[in-house]
Amino acid sequence: NGVRLVDINGSETQYQVRATNDPRECAGAKHAIVLVKAWQTERVATQLKACLTEDGLALTLQNGLGNKETLEQALDHSASEKTRKKVSSATSRVALGSCTTGATLLGPGHVKAGGEGVISLEKNKALGPMEEALRSAGFNIQLVDDAKSLIWGKLVVNSAINPLTALLRIKNGELLERPTACEMMKSLAIETANIARAENIQLPFDDPVKAVVGVARKTAENTSSMLQDVLRGAPTEIDAICGAVVNTAKKHGMETPLNLICWLLIKALLGGDLLPNHRGN
Repeated sequence: NGVRLVDINGSETQYQVRATNDPRECAGAKHAIVLVKAWQTERVATQLKACLTEDGLALTLQNGLGNKETLEQALDHSASEKTRKKVSSATSRVALGSCTTGATLLGPGHVKAGGEGVISLEKNKALGPMEEALRSAGFNIQLVDDAKSLIWGKLVVNSAINPLTALLRIKNGELLERPTACEMMKSLAIETANIARAENIQLPFDDPVKAVVGVARKTAENTSSMLQDVLRGAPTEIDAICGAVVNTAKKHGMETPLNLICWLLIKALLGGDLLPNHRGN
């Protein structure tokens, strides 16, 4: 039936797509957008080696930390010596981006829009065709100089919204309507922003509280991806979000009690556990 998109106003549009689980059918591709969960990145990196040309570019719009490094490990190291000489660190085969556009998966190929957000892309000439395609599709695109700023800005938002909505089983906007939940959301945003500053990251916003409140308001009707995962009993990205914040904080001798408790609770919710070296913290 193609992909069906339900707009915020309830209208539905259908798009015909071609889908495959065989990367060989995509061989020779010049561009790829990586949208999978963080825990699936390693698998996808291997598949992309069979899809992309040697100078092909993969754009990650994923949540959490570490996705770019995982993709680079597979794609940059698999390129021929000739290609590597032409591709510097500034023009890696992996480009960074982030997305705050909300969406809820209603079923296979059936998606409901959850509020307009922004797709931010690092400035990279090689991204030209993808930028043009996304703009022509009506997405709100902005270009930024600092890719790490993108990822940490999204991490501030994700760490503050996703675990709380998953634990409370509410839509994003309800966080603003519940005073205690709202305070927890704001405190989580501040906590993660403090770790970003310790990493010398210049966030894409001056006020983390204002930023997270703005995203929650714009995506008020959205069911967060983490809540969607919890409801269907699927693995979440909590390790790459709150877990990544906790582990990064350790490098600086800093504590992140709010991210830690969210990490532990989400893991416990699905019957998971932390790796041995994280226990007792």
